[in-house]
Amino acid sequence: MTYSLAANVLTMLFCTVVIVQSMRMMRALNALKRNDLAQVVSTLDQATVQARLVLSELKGTLTQYARGTHDAARAKAVADELRMMIEIADSTAERLVESAAAARRADLVDRY
Repeated sequence: MTYSLAANVLTMLFCTVVIVQSMRMMRALNALKRNDLAQVVSTLDQATVQARLVLSELKGTLTQYARGTHDAARAKAVADELRMMIEIADSTAERLVESAAAARRADLVDRY
């Protein structure tokens, strides 16, 4: 297949697609002409009301999600703080155990 033949076939396909799309657009325009303009406006108004309802529901969902995200961030901060307190308590306990062992050793040395 030569380059010019491929270009011609591609051009024919594009022309066919344009013709089909033009026919669809003409049908839509004819349907718009046949329908009363008041009916079109009322249909658009109903669609607008439905879109507003959906947007308000989305806003509520996003608000709840944001609140949940804020709670999750606060919970993570509390968990980090608790982890730090546990580490401090562990190191304090280790020092107490070491001090108690040293005191026992000193007590044993004093006895003998």
